[in-house]
Amino acid sequence: MIFFYILSILSLAVQAIFVTLAIAAGLYYLAELVEEYTVMAKYIITWAVIATAAIHIGLLLFEDVPLHLNALGLLQQFFHVLLLRDFPVVRVLSVPFVAGVLTLILHHYMAFKFFGAVYYTFTEVLAYFTLCLWIVPFALFVSLSANDYVLPTTGEKQPLLLGDNNVLTDYLSRKSKRYSLLSFFSFAKESILPQRSKKAF
Repeated sequence: MIFFYILSILSLAVQAIFVTLAIAAGLYYLAELVEEYTVMAKYIITWAVIATAAIHIGLLLFEDVPLHLNALGLLQQFFHVLLLRDFPVVRVLSVPFVAGVLTLILHHYMAFKFFGAVYYTFTEVLAYFTLCLWIVPFALFVSLSANDYVLPTTGEKQPLLLGDNNVLTDYLSRKSKRYSLLSFFSFAKESILPQRSKKAF
């Protein structure tokens, strides 16, 4: 009996490692796809915002989900639309981004409070959280790395020249430190996984 218990704990640990690696590989692949196809990513995220807003309206019409939860969800989608105007450029200190994060936190709190008081099945609660709370913020989070390779334009909000630098030198110096999902996974890949040395013939 105790041996099977130890085996079950060991198998759970192995499964957790495999699931974590699969999620990391999937996120890395999605981040690379978003960097490669930013126009398509904006199109998909825009339709995800529209679908999420439609789900909130459907919940308002056909279910007993409170008005304040649906109104908060629709407000959150409005901030997501504002974020998509400058996509793939996402400024983390902009008003739509900060307001979107704050409404996401408040929406989570209100949803936990509602589903803690009213009984719904686990699949219904998971459906609400996945489709109404997580899908669009997750897509925007994955697409943050696309901002790293956006070329400078005349519509830059920050001045392109600082000091005696030219436009290209200043732009590349500002872009030298990247803090995104793809750069994190690239750093992890280079530092954790062994690298093969290529032979020169």
